[in-house]
Amino acid sequence: MIQTIIKRDGRIVGFNEEKIMAAIRKAMLQTEKGEDESLIRKITDRIACNGREQMSVEEIQDWVEMELMKSPRKEVAKKYIAYRDQRSIARKAKTRDVFLDIINAKSNDITRENANMNADTPAGMMMKFASETTKPFVDDYLLSQESREAVRRGYIHIHDKDYYPTKSLTCVQHPLDKILNNGFCAGHGEARPAKRIETASILGCISMETVQNEMHGGQAIPAFDFYLAPYVRLSYIEEVKVLEKFMDADYSHLYNAPIDDYLYKELDGLTGDERIKQQAINRTVRRVHQSMEAFIHNMNAIHSRGGNQVVFSSINYGTDTSAEGRCIIREILISTYQGVGNGSTAIFPIQIWKKKRGVSYLPTDRNYDLYRYACKVTARRFFPNFLNLDATFNQHELWRADDPQRYKYEVATMGCRTRVFENRFGEKTSIGRGNLSFTTINIVRLAIECMSIENKEERINAFFAKLDEVLETTARQLNDRFNFQKTTMAKQFPLLMSMLWVGSENLKPTDTIESVINQGTLGIGFIGLAECLIALTGKHHGEDAAAQELGLRIVTYMRDRANEFSERYHHNFSVLATPAEGLSGKFTAKDKKEFGIIKGVTDKEYYTNSNHVPVYYHCSPKHKAEVEAPYHDLTRGGHIFYVEIDGDATHNPDAIMDIVDLMDKYNIGYGSVNHNRNRCMDCGYEDAQESLEVCPNCNSTHIDRLQRITGYLVGATDRWNHAKLAELHDRVVHK
Repeated sequence: MIQTIIKRDGRIVGFNEEKIMAAIRKAMLQTEKGEDESLIRKITDRIACNGREQMSVEEIQDWVEMELMKSPRKEVAKKYIAYRDQRSIARKAKTRDVFLDIINAKSNDITRENANMNADTPAGMMMKFASETTKPFVDDYLLSQESREAVRRGYIHIHDKDYYPTKSLTCVQHPLDKILNNGFCAGHGEARPAKRIETASILGCISMETVQNEMHGGQAIPAFDFYLAPYVRLSYIEEVKVLEKFMDADYSHLYNAPIDDYLYKELDGLTGDERIKQQAINRTVRRVHQSMEAFIHNMNAIHSRGGNQVVFSSINYGTDTSAEGRCIIREILISTYQGVGNGSTAIFPIQIWKKKRGVSYLPTDRNYDLYRYACKVTARRFFPNFLNLDATFNQHELWRADDPQRYKYEVATMGCRTRVFENRFGEKTSIGRGNLSFTTINIVRLAIECMSIENKEERINAFFAKLDEVLETTARQLNDRFNFQKTTMAKQFPLLMSMLWVGSENLKPTDTIESVINQGTLGIGFIGLAECLIALTGKHHGEDAAAQELGLRIVTYMRDRANEFSERYHHNFSVLATPAEGLSGKFTAKDKKEFGIIKGVTDKEYYTNSNHVPVYYHCSPKHKAEVEAPYHDLTRGGHIFYVEIDGDATHNPDAIMDIVDLMDKYNIGYGSVNHNRNRCMDCGYEDAQESLEVCPNCNSTHIDRLQRITGYLVGATDRWNHAKLAELHDRVVHK
């Protein structure tokens, strides 16, 4: 006898025979003879009594068809079959509409979900077709009923759900020294170990481009300067050898000659060894510069996967104080400042300056001159961002200033903000590790559901009870995804799981990756702390001390629960200040539809990113830093601090330094500066006007408006989704 039914979305519900009777009756009423109650009852009873204890909807409908075909009322069977076909078409109609939008290159939130992907191209269309058809499969077959229901009701968002069936991981910090020292096999070709700076630069690109196809998130190099520095000296030695041949002399004593800095200088007045040495340095500097230009160009030009997407790449640098390391830093900064092509700003890689007292921050530091130049580059090109190695939570007890491999103990970040450092299951490092997957909680919805409770204490207690329940669901969902990911064989990620991921060198091709991926992190994200606090208290944390106290209490609770989940499930759970791009309006639209427009909560097109002070709130950079800083220690899965400045930043790089000083003072982990930058694509004219429509130099209307969408740049806003455009419109300057 049938007891329960498996619905098409995977939910299990109690059997209701009335639904069978209603469907047969509806088909009979479309025939000339009309309904036959006795036949309806006879067919229903036969199915109900003879069926298995649990059956699917499709199985029961197939049985109804069969019984009708065996009955005298075969015309009813035809109507019933036609009715099933119509319902099937109706269920597919949404997919059809989505596909037509993609085919017709409609500009909407589906085709503009990711501003780094051009969904209008054939490759981009294929990516979107795949994405939109994969997500329902994940819902129906890979998610638990609990997780599926939490997604459906708008409590959680599973990031990169379309990649879920591939078992891929999110991101990794490349141990590039392994690639450069050993070479690697990419596809059908093998790359030999690097011997000169040009090869090292190219291999760095190929490494990230190759692994981008094995993962769904970003790629980063944690110590770009340290990794490439040895190839500066090797290239210098090559240049000395060239001069040896040209001069028919022996200059081998100059191979390892001390060099304080690789700076281009005129040769006038130099003689003997000094002239040869400087000539070799000059030629080396040119080669390093060209290699850095090529690296940036490749990271912005070579599409790594469908959708005309370049690698979502990041590089960390700033703390190598050797002459060779400084040469790498200087030339990557100079190349960035000059721009790519005919002078446009490079979108990738996201560049991150590692700020460290005693190394790269104070006037007495060896790399202070490069730090000042980095701020000048940021004032024009938005990058580099700034990673504060002096933040209490970014320090490593093994770091030593005189350690030539100290980069192993320096935190590195990537993409919009992903941070991996602490590790319960291995060495504390960023290298060879990354995020496995992450899921974001809609804390605004939880707060809205508690707004009707008049007593404030009861309201907040009810919120925490709901939050706790959703946190439990999120942890189980992430653990489920981990258990799915761990079944992957190493050969399915040929480069990632042979050379890059920590411990992967011990895996055989047919081994599963279970033994090594626990070195990664599972991220529990959140969105809309500001709107959540307004719903609970009437004010957000930027405008009210009590709201700030509650905000810290909420995120601290999430952090504490994440630590508990780490112990329970034996994973590295961490809290992430979610970078919401495609998600920025999804939760809001759903909540607005269900709860209506609530002032300060659902009255915009977007929820505020993570723990940020709302973009529309007027305050000083100092106040914003004071409010947001405490959340960085709590969100060790990733965070970022933004400041919007006005005017032409290129004339005021000291303003960038002021922001980094705030980061240092308030223990902020990672930050960046936003400002206006317009560029005429025809003549190259640049300025900082808020809305430049016509170039004052050549009257062109072909204007490139550079903007930061989350942690990365987008040269034009026509690929932004509706919610992010609304947020951009609301952004105010902090002063």
